[in-house]
Amino acid sequence: MFNKEKVKLGIAPIAWTNDDLPDLGKENTFEQCVSEMALAGFTGSEVGNKYPKDPEVLKKALELRGVEICNQWFSSFLITKPFEEVEKEFRAQLTFLKAMGAKIIGASEQSHSVQGMQDTPIFGHKYVMNDEEWDTFCTGMNKLGKIAKEEYGISLTFHHHMGTVVQNPDEVERMMENTDPEYVSLLFDTGHFTYCGADPLEMVKKYVSRIKHVHLKDIRPEVVEKVKNENLSFLEGVRLGTFTVPGDGCIDFDPIFKVLEDAGYEGYMLVEAEQDPAKANPLEYAIKARKFIAEKTGL
Repeated sequence: MFNKEKVKLGIAPIAWTNDDLPDLGKENTFEQCVSEMALAGFTGSEVGNKYPKDPEVLKKALELRGVEICNQWFSSFLITKPFEEVEKEFRAQLTFLKAMGAKIIGASEQSHSVQGMQDTPIFGHKYVMNDEEWDTFCTGMNKLGKIAKEEYGISLTFHHHMGTVVQNPDEVERMMENTDPEYVSLLFDTGHFTYCGADPLEMVKKYVSRIKHVHLKDIRPEVVEKVKNENLSFLEGVRLGTFTVPGDGCIDFDPIFKVLEDAGYEGYMLVEAEQDPAKANPLEYAIKARKFIAEKTGL
């Protein structure tokens, strides 16, 4: 069984309000979001656009509900911006996360990303890095990871993501081989591996020793087919319901949980399932996810 002292459960605010599609859940307030997270039985949250920017204000609101910040997305632009510029933004975010007591920062390389482009099909249009860009990217990630660990006590986990330069298994492999395990870990996302056609079980087995943060999301395969066949964008897919909470789609989570459990995984497992809150009530789906995880893991 997972060690309840060392494995915690969180949920992302993106189910309540989508930062990339602000009309989705625009009526849901920060207070409602974090109250419902707590009500559903989660103790961790990532950071949404509606969250107070002042650590003291945010901390107070979360402490009232028994919730803490466990990670925050960071958009890096290592292959398109000067390193100093990326570092400055990275340090500002690390300062905020340290003040919040968070131990993880989740970086995603957003240079040339098509994930936020509403009119660009998600399949067949991603950018592919050349050797020089790979070198710049991996060197930059190592530098950022070193800063995070040695100066802030925070682990950098890399978030492979649809529509970005690190999406497919071969790209994840190249990144993992060319970054220092001391400074760069993997943010393992069941949904993004499945979406791109990879087997999440194979991926968790391969990288379990370097996974420091987990995103649990499920996939509706019929929506992925529609996105493929009709050349839809990533965000159009989100609106249609590509993603859902674990247990509500096609992914078999039992063996994935077993690999993490057997490896003695420590840290957060976080439900991150962005869909339209008008179609999928966030509290209802949060409770559904929490029950599923309890049933499968005993957590």
